[in-house]
Amino acid sequence: DFFVFFYLFCKMEDHETLSFVMADNQTLFCSASSHQTFSFNISAPVWPQRGRGDSGSPIIVFPEFPAFGEITDTTFHNVLTYLTSVPSLSSTDVGFILVIDRRQDRWAAVKGTLLRIAGSFPGNLQLVLVLRPTTLLQRTLSDILFKFNKDEFKMKVPVIMLSSITELHTYIDRSQLTQELGGTQEYCHEKWISHRTAIEGFALMVKKTAQTLQSFGTELAETELPNEIQATTLLLSTHTDKKDKMKEGLLVALGQGSRLLESINEPVVRDPDHNMNQDELENLATVQRLLSQLDETERAFDEFWVRHQTKLEQCLQLRHFEHNYREVSRSLLAQKLATFSEVGISPAHADHIFCELTTYEERVCVLDRALVLACEGDELIQNSHYAEDSIQPKCGEVRTISENVSSNLRAKKDQLLKAMELHHCLEKASKWVDDGIYLLASQPVDKCLSHEGAELALQELERYLDNAGQNQLTDLSAIWTEYEAVLNQQFRVEKVFQKQTSMQEMFEKRRVSLKKLAAKQTRPVQPVAPRPEAFIKSPLSSPGQSPHTHTYSNSRHASLSEEEENLAVLRRHVMNELLETERAYVEELLCVLQGYASEMDNPAMVHLIPAPLQNKKEVLFGNMPEIYHFHKRTFLRELEQYTDCPELVGKCFLERMTDLQIYEKYCHNKPRSESLWRQCSDCAFFQECQKKLEHKLGLDSYLLKPVQRITKYQLLLKEMLKYSKTCEGTDDLQEALTSILGILKAVNDSMHLIAITGYEGNMSELGKLLMQGSFSVWTEHKKGHAKVKDLARFKPMQRHLFLHEKALLFCKRREENGEGYEKAPSYSFKQSLNMSAVGITENAKGDNKKFEIWCNSREEVYIVQAPSAEVKTTWVNEIRKVLTTQLEACRGTARGCALKLMSEYNASLSLDASEEHDGYSSAEDPLNSDPEEENGKKLCAGKYTVMADYEKGSAQELSVKSGDMVQLVKEGDDGQWFVRNLSTSKEGWIAAANLITLIGKSKSCQSLTSSEGSGSGNLSTSSSCSETYTSFSDIKP
Repeated sequence: DFFVFFYLFCKMEDHETLSFVMADNQTLFCSASSHQTFSFNISAPVWPQRGRGDSGSPIIVFPEFPAFGEITDTTFHNVLTYLTSVPSLSSTDVGFILVIDRRQDRWAAVKGTLLRIAGSFPGNLQLVLVLRPTTLLQRTLSDILFKFNKDEFKMKVPVIMLSSITELHTYIDRSQLTQELGGTQEYCHEKWISHRTAIEGFALMVKKTAQTLQSFGTELAETELPNEIQATTLLLSTHTDKKDKMKEGLLVALGQGSRLLESINEPVVRDPDHNMNQDELENLATVQRLLSQLDETERAFDEFWVRHQTKLEQCLQLRHFEHNYREVSRSLLAQKLATFSEVGISPAHADHIFCELTTYEERVCVLDRALVLACEGDELIQNSHYAEDSIQPKCGEVRTISENVSSNLRAKKDQLLKAMELHHCLEKASKWVDDGIYLLASQPVDKCLSHEGAELALQELERYLDNAGQNQLTDLSAIWTEYEAVLNQQFRVEKVFQKQTSMQEMFEKRRVSLKKLAAKQTRPVQPVAPRPEAFIKSPLSSPGQSPHTHTYSNSRHASLSEEEENLAVLRRHVMNELLETERAYVEELLCVLQGYASEMDNPAMVHLIPAPLQNKKEVLFGNMPEIYHFHKRTFLRELEQYTDCPELVGKCFLERMTDLQIYEKYCHNKPRSESLWRQCSDCAFFQECQKKLEHKLGLDSYLLKPVQRITKYQLLLKEMLKYSKTCEGTDDLQEALTSILGILKAVNDSMHLIAITGYEGNMSELGKLLMQGSFSVWTEHKKGHAKVKDLARFKPMQRHLFLHEKALLFCKRREENGEGYEKAPSYSFKQSLNMSAVGITENAKGDNKKFEIWCNSREEVYIVQAPSAEVKTTWVNEIRKVLTTQLEACRGTARGCALKLMSEYNASLSLDASEEHDGYSSAEDPLNSDPEEENGKKLCAGKYTVMADYEKGSAQELSVKSGDMVQLVKEGDDGQWFVRNLSTSKEGWIAAANLITLIGKSKSCQSLTSSEGSGSGNLSTSSSCSETYTSFSDIKP
């Protein structure tokens, strides 16, 4: 393409182009080929005449020039070469006419000029006219010597000696000669030089432009197209910049040529009647030819550049297309649907997988990108892209992969829908079977022995069987045929069908028995006094034994098997609840993390985040991502493996007990999270996120989910243990329950510890926290040797005690104003007792709830009243364990010191804090220094705090609000408690899982008993754990 326009420059004149410039009084000539420089005076030895001979031969005049002999041969040759190159080729082919004016010179000058011309003239000669010397002597010598030396000149053309200008006019018309030679032509040597300089300069510019375009065109033609987007963009930009510079050069050359053309046409413009001579016409033609060539060159270059630019742009489009193709192909190939290969183990599980697949389909934007990319490829092909052969296969491949992914998604959705349908069918049948077994188990055998009872039981069975058509599995082969594509071992179709068959057989046997009982006619029984021997008869049945005895025995055996089946049904119910709530829990965590946590990093939502919330994502959500990944990837999958053996699920909890301790970290961060939420709960960010998620409840309700979940586990484990007393995994269930309660206790204790203010030491040095709780405390101090009792203070102080392995802390509980965690209690540190210097007295003042803690030989005595006798016993025994452990440690290191401590310890245990101890009075100390504690509220046993809002669903239930305080009245079945709202005094049923213990009695309370009659009672342990194991008294919604 490039050589199309470059060829135009090859059509230019092929003669040697010379350029020259004016300097001082001389004209400097420079040969373009030889780069040689020469000069001559304006009164030059040779004049380039504008005239022409009769045949159009150019005329060159050699005027009189005395210093002609001083001009070097090289200079003379260069001047002649230039002058002969100026006329057109057609004129030079005719030959030049030389006019040599030597009228004022001598023959020697004539001879020398002729000799130099004969040896140096580069062009064709037509005629040489010599104006010989005019003096008589020189004219005569010229005539004579010319005849003798004629052959010496070696001229191939005639050389005519002229005596006068008149004779010259006979050879050349006067109009073609200048005034110096008697002609009429006006000639200005400076003007001729100016025109020639401009023309030669313009020609040189055209030549340089041609060379630059040739170089640029070669560069473009040899440039390889890059394979990267950035390199292609850079190349296009670079070539465009160079093209612009080329265009600027062309415009400069065109401007110079136009100005030169105007200069040549100036006489005609000034005088329309002016006739240009031959030289002027040739100059005009030369400039016009150069301008025409430049115009054609510019058009050819523009066409070439358009093609080259189009190719580069198409190359850039191709690179973008290839880049997008690689990304889309990689994304399409990465869309593995293996994670959705499951069909679920229950309707809820299948529905959960279906929701995930639907969400996945909505988020797979790569399918849309693939279609857009294919359309872009088609558009490139329609626009005649040079790489059509490369683009077309890629478009087809992208469409094929995209269609495969779309078809796979559709197939997966259809498969899941079919699986969900089968799951619902099996679940309905299984529930019908379980309800039927439960119905059989719930029919009391003693009532069925009567005619009326048998009739009622039979009618109940008949009514239940009437609903079988909508629930039972009728044709097993039809199910296999219809759901063949999705059936696997997880569906347990045969097992459900076998259970249904077994249940139907049980129903049929019961119906037969009930019909027999209902058909038997009852007879009046006569009162007969029993004979004495009846009481000593063998228990073995006699042949005449009543049939009622056999019926009752058989019914009893049947009821035992039915009871086992009923327990299995109940275990499955608990397991289903565990799995369904676990899946819902995982889904809720994911919803929070995606709908709130991820949005905090969304640039489009940053402007809605208030300043206090910025960069506080870890504070607000804690380690919720860690909890989510554990449940999603590990715990949920392992729980699902125990679907068929729910009584063994305790093993799963035991294996993951270490992982479940991540909830401690979440609960420790909960106060900070709650405080941050309270500051920013009304901000636009949370409102926008809640609106997008279409949640009715705010984020705070979902941030409470982990706390509720860890407490829910212990309730579910209790239920499972209740129905698994005789099963294989009972021990694991009991151990798992104990471990979960231990986690709750550790969380609860640590939450209390972090709420202590004012303690200047390091609590980690106090050892493990063993117990904590609220008590009423009186203090007595001995004043010197006086034994006067101060009875000025009768009211006790309310203190929260923290029993560590090395110290006992006394703190004052303070309720904060506000809501949620801002209302959580804090503890002001008051006193610390070193356990190595502490003694206890089990009974104080005859009150079974009081005991004494004293130190420094009873100089300081603390009378502690527990909420109940059981709590007191637990604390006394725990303190005795600490003291015993310390005693044994001392015995191992220093036996003599240990014996002394043992005697003092035993003596201290034998003392009784009775009225006979005089000399003890109350003293003002840090424990008694708070005047406001006289009006402080005592916490009563049985109080609980509501964790979340609850609206009643029936008349017997109670509606409560988050943070309400309730009193336990009685405990019901299925985790329901009958409570009284202390704010409204209303009573009703509420789920126990929605309550958090403040202080209360528990059937699982640890009871450490000791002999009250002696100071060194025996240590014994019964039951499982204390109330503090299950309390979250500082976690409120």
